[in-house]
Amino acid sequence: MRCPYCNSKDTRVIDSRSTDDDKVIRRRRKCENCKKRFSTYERYEDNTLIVIKKDNTRQKFDKNKIVNGILKSTEKRPVSISQVENIVEEIENELNATDKKEIPSTEIGKLVMNKLRKLDQVSYVRFASVYREFKDVDSFYKEIKKLKKDDD
Repeated sequence: MRCPYCNSKDTRVIDSRSTDDDKVIRRRRKCENCKKRFSTYERYEDNTLIVIKKDNTRQKFDKNKIVNGILKSTEKRPVSISQVENIVEEIENELNATDKKEIPSTEIGKLVMNKLRKLDQVSYVRFASVYREFKDVDSFYKEIKKLKKDDD
């Protein structure tokens, strides 16, 4: 493992711990050259999931895209990074549990919306406005009206 500070290959592991879910091992390393410490994470490699986009193109699943989309919709809302990470972890686990090799992006969007709806309704409407491509104020109004009806 190369040191991110000085690029030396002379590093050693000084501590290893598994995360709470036992799916990732965090290793603290020390560079023998510059003496700085850094962390690395070791995780198992899943079967590669392919996402089928709306235009029928295919691309490798990237959970960072989900994180970025959720972060945009939760901006200036009382939603923590750990809550966002939990949502993404849940979605990734649900997708892996399907044993499908390819999954439509629409299915991923629905999963995100279901999670956001339970977490924060404003974030949900923000995400839905992009996901469902709202064209006007009436689209927002209909979605909010539907939310209110479901809450009653």
